[in-house]
Amino acid sequence: MRPKFPLIMLTAFILASVHLAHAQQPGRAARIGYLDDSTATGSSEVLEAFRKQMTQLGWVEGKNLTIEYRFGEGKGPDRLPELAVELVRLKLDVFLVSRTSSALAAKKATSTIPIVMSGVGDPVAQGLIANLARPGGGPPNFLWSSQ
Repeated sequence: MRPKFPLIMLTAFILASVHLAHAQQPGRAARIGYLDDSTATGSSEVLEAFRKQMTQLGWVEGKNLTIEYRFGEGKGPDRLPELAVELVRLKLDVFLVSRTSSALAAKKATSTIPIVMSGVGDPVAQGLIANLARPGGGPPNFLWSSQ
C-alpha cells in the first residue's frame, strides 16, 4: 500500500509548528492521537509507512514522538466518540484521523487540537469544515488530504 504522503506532510507541518512549545518543555515528546474505525491489524501497513516517514523527518516514536492509537475495532461509529474524548484527555498536539466517521468524532471531541484527516471525500459536504480555503475558519484546526 502506498503511504499517504500528503497526510504525512500535513502532520509533519503541524508537529513542526508546535515544536517551539516543546522546546520550552524539556523531555516532552510531541503527542499524536490516531483514531480509526477499523482494527490495528487492518491499519498496520499504513501506520508502518507513516512511522517510517515521520522518522525520516526526525520524529522518532518513543524518542520525541508519542502516538496514541485508538481503533473502533469494526464495532461501528458509535464507539468513536468515546475513543476521541479519551484521546483529547491525553493532551494531544495533533489528531490524525482517517475516514469520515473518525473525523466527525474528533471534531465533536475538540475545537482546539489540530485535526489532520484523510479518506474523507468531501469534508465541506460532511459538515467538517466551512470551506477548503480556510478549513478551521481561522487558524487551521482541520487539515485535509484528498489522497
